Amino acid sequence: MQTTCVAQKSLDESPVALQASPRAQSDIRPSLNPPAGLLLEKWNQPRVNIHRTFATFWSFLVMGANDAAYGAVIPYLESYYHLSYTIVSLVFLSPLVGYTVAAFLNHRIHYTLGQRGVAIIGPACHLIAYVINCIHLPYPVLVVAFVFAGLGNGLEDAAWNAWIGNMANANEVLGVLHGIYGAGAVMSPLVATSMIAKGGLPWYYFYYVMIGCAVIELLLCSVCFWKSTGANFRASNVPSADENKKSGLKDAFFKRPAARVTWLCALFLLGYVGVEVALGGWIVTFMIRVRQGSAFASGMTATGFWLGITVGRVVLGFVTPRVGEKVAISTYIVLSMAFGLVLWLVPEFYASAMAVSLQGFFLGPLFPGAVVMVTKLLPRHLHVASIGFVAAFGGSGAAILPFAVGVLAQARGVKVLQPFIIALSGVILITWLGLPRVSKVRHNE
Repeated sequence: MQTTCVAQKSLDESPVALQASPRAQSDIRPSLNPPAGLLLEKWNQPRVNIHRTFATFWSFLVMGANDAAYGAVIPYLESYYHLSYTIVSLVFLSPLVGYTVAAFLNHRIHYTLGQRGVAIIGPACHLIAYVINCIHLPYPVLVVAFVFAGLGNGLEDAAWNAWIGNMANANEVLGVLHGIYGAGAVMSPLVATSMIAKGGLPWYYFYYVMIGCAVIELLLCSVCFWKSTGANFRASNVPSADENKKSGLKDAFFKRPAARVTWLCALFLLGYVGVEVALGGWIVTFMIRVRQGSAFASGMTATGFWLGITVGRVVLGFVTPRVGEKVAISTYIVLSMAFGLVLWLVPEFYASAMAVSLQGFFLGPLFPGAVVMVTKLLPRHLHVASIGFVAAFGGSGAAILPFAVGVLAQARGVKVLQPFIIALSGVILITWLGLPRVSKVRHNE
């Protein structure tokens, strides 16, 4: 069937983008692959995208620092508040509320407030959480504060993944984006461990650093995305605006074959993010209690893990599109499980530290690979709804599964970490294999 292309000028940018004209409502494509005649934006074209891409990079730096900080401060929260493993694990569980709200608000915020709304609300939520942490109120209040952190992460994770996932060379750009997340996650435990273990400062001093980062995030994102209003978003999606408003979420969640892709990718990312944050969050405690490492050396293993995530995302981001997402991600999961076995079964501190770094290296490209799969398997009008839900729903894994590790650790000891991670990795591998095949060729121009 021939697709007619129309030229539509963006409200805030001069270059002309091509979009496919709408199909009749009854002409829902049976194929999952998106149209080939679509000219995709690039990270540096139009030029305003350069500034916006940099802003999303900073947001992911803050998000990575936020998520990795849990593992660095948990041992100190235990002693400061006199908490058990189960109770201290609530700092992982409480962001679930924020992620859940973000999963269902992302589409509506885009339609009414545009990316500008996300650029203001997300960083503001981070700022609220970090101010409360600095005040170090009673522990139940701290748990509530992390709800705001989860909401900020959920909104930005969804919005920026959806935006960059629709660009040309999405694997490569998303690899860098998520590599920046990993860089934040590398620096966070390093800074926190240095301040707390080496500097002798209270744990909450670290969040003064996070306040400064969140203020920069708020200013940078607000300025760069100020022209991306709700009206702008609706105008740039004229061919499918009515469909987007009325049935974007409904089609993505309940209408086959799109629902299959949305839910499988959501479950995949739920498990993946759970593996990532549970491993990064509990590895310090594991190395102290099981491998008998010092506080500083054990803290550095978390840095090694997140450094592996960072390098893996950037390096393997260029490998994945050449091999194909389906095969590449499956291979990465199997290799991460192999190094997980080394971490579990070899009772040497340095072998464990090396194994967890390599585990991070192969886990790194899983999130951007899943986002690219959604853009390749679903029609364009479902991208914001589907990627938004998949990213935010997947982010809830950062709350549920690390909490589950804490509950198991309370009953069986923190040595349960690796069997749990390996079993969960097997589950996400099975989920990934359930996705349809997709052509390795992405039509960029």
